[in-house]
Amino acid sequence: MTGIVQRTQGVSEWVETRDGRRLHATVAGSTHAGAQPTVVFEAGSAAARWSWALVQPEVGRFARAVAYDRSGLGRSAPDSTDRTLSRMADDLNEVLDHFGPGPFVLVGHSAGGPIVRLAAARRLDRIAGLVLVDPTDEAAEVLFGRGFRRLERGAIAVGGVLARLGLLKVLFRGQMRAVPDDVRSDMEREAFGPSVIRTQRQQARTFLDELATWRVAPPDHEPVPLTVISGARAGEGMNAAMRAASIAAHAHRAAQSPLGRHVMAENSCHNVPATDPDLIVREIAGMMRTAGHDNR
Repeated sequence: MTGIVQRTQGVSEWVETRDGRRLHATVAGSTHAGAQPTVVFEAGSAAARWSWALVQPEVGRFARAVAYDRSGLGRSAPDSTDRTLSRMADDLNEVLDHFGPGPFVLVGHSAGGPIVRLAAARRLDRIAGLVLVDPTDEAAEVLFGRGFRRLERGAIAVGGVLARLGLLKVLFRGQMRAVPDDVRSDMEREAFGPSVIRTQRQQARTFLDELATWRVAPPDHEPVPLTVISGARAGEGMNAAMRAASIAAHAHRAAQSPLGRHVMAENSCHNVPATDPDLIVREIAGMMRTAGHDNR
């Protein structure tokens, strides 16, 4: 372990990938969890470890909890090759290798949902459960229409302009007020610069095209317990029709698993980790019980 700093987010640790990149992670809770699952968090498209700031410390009370920055986000080195969904899932598995041998409960928000699903399918032997938090899901037809793609391109373009002007953080003032001081300082330094939007654009180039192929051949993680959490409210860029389509897709995803569970976050739009963190903590604790590891 290098660069150890104790913070509300946990202890910093660096993961070296096979091709020499360094990915930054924070670890909360016991570092000697034995056979108990380690909980690993995957953030949304332009987000990093700090998006779990209200969840990770609470999970750290009963499990080892790891949040990391994908390449090009937070403190992690950028990637010189394409940031495909497949590549991001491989990176997550390298993070799991570092913190292994497992078992692991994987928690993914938004675009992080497909990343944890694909990573899990590639190494099911070490996965104890999946918790998907308002995930992007291929069952939502709206994702693949021209309207959504125009909306995504427009949001990235506007984000790039705001980042260059130093104004991007204005959109996240509410979220920043809710987090601890050290997390807020990290976000101000890391979350709103042009490099973040470059990485988001790099990820978006192929993400939906890859996801579309799952409509025919989704990743297979059926034996693994699955919980899907849906935000109940429209807002945060999602109108009522998009929200309804998202909830229906989440219900479908949970129904595909014999161990599936669909839960509504009644206080939330899309950013459930910020508005319903206690619900996520409870569902992770429930997943641990399902996996036979009850430490609460």
